[in-house]
Amino acid sequence: MRGALIAGAVVILIFSLFWISLSELTNRVFPWLTLVLGFLLGYGIRFAGRGVDWRFPVTAAVLAIVGALLANIVVAASVTAEGFGTGTLQVLTAVTSMTWPVYFAEMVSFADIFYAAVAAAIAAFYANRRLTRAQYRAVRLWVEDRQDD
Repeated sequence: MRGALIAGAVVILIFSLFWISLSELTNRVFPWLTLVLGFLLGYGIRFAGRGVDWRFPVTAAVLAIVGALLANIVVAASVTAEGFGTGTLQVLTAVTSMTWPVYFAEMVSFADIFYAAVAAAIAAFYANRRLTRAQYRAVRLWVEDRQDD
């Protein structure tokens, strides 16, 4: 589980940097890129976690929602920083408790929430390890044997 969490954090960090770079290069924000985050998180958690139980899809879904929110915040800070002629980190460190209600009221739309939910579903779908028939049967027999004891 620890490997899945670390992989998820790395994917969110790299994706946020990529999204900022793409937004600055094109002078546009692409909210649908959150779906790509869900796909990358699912595969990252599958690769690092290598789990077959319910914890991995749930972890991927939660990380996709958190990652979508964090990426939106960082991209908004990047666009704001460009408008003010300052750095993104300076904008992020200047955020106060009074900034958050305004941000969520004005910047987060229904589309952002929808994309985050779909990204969570995509991440959960791709998070579990894919098993061959023989591996699936072995896991199923192992679980049934544990339940009988």
